[in-house]
Amino acid sequence: MTATIDFYFDFISPFSYLAQLRLPEIARRHGRALAYHPIDIPEAKIAVGNYGPSNREVPAKIKVLTADLQRWARRYDVPLTFPSSFECGAWNTAAIFAARHGAAEGFVRDAYRRIWGLGIDPRDRDELRASAASAGLEADAALAFADSEEGKRDYREARSKAYARGVFGAPLMFVDDQIFWGNDRLDFLEEHVRTN
Repeated sequence: MTATIDFYFDFISPFSYLAQLRLPEIARRHGRALAYHPIDIPEAKIAVGNYGPSNREVPAKIKVLTADLQRWARRYDVPLTFPSSFECGAWNTAAIFAARHGAAEGFVRDAYRRIWGLGIDPRDRDELRASAASAGLEADAALAFADSEEGKRDYREARSKAYARGVFGAPLMFVDDQIFWGNDRLDFLEEHVRTN
């Protein structure tokens, strides 16, 4: 048994937005640490041989997916607004900086609130700066890391480790020897940590 729940996410993922609303409390309730690991969903799919189109490119699927997202948002009593773009690489990189400074939970929560709650454009560096500050980070340092060669390298390495572990999408959680994929698997995850 491990003491950590590994949470793999990508800020382009609305289901990760939903999952991160409950995961911290599940972890605390059962005495587990929660580790945040940003990935790139399109890249993760390719890494495991899934070359199919994105959900946004399949009209029938995106229609049902959007309705499902709204149902989950109502259940969690949170806003859900599609963002103005899906260019979230800098935010994912900044999440590494936040984790290194003990602020992953606060940063991820606020970033998702902005991106999927308010529907901001993730390309807006002022939004990224404000999100870092709200998590107690030195905002300019977080932004500099997100844009730096070091940050880009560290994000590449984090993604490579994730794919080597078998990560193929998000949200995906590893705990002990179990893998849970999707916001709708959180009850199974909690059942596992409660009984193990």
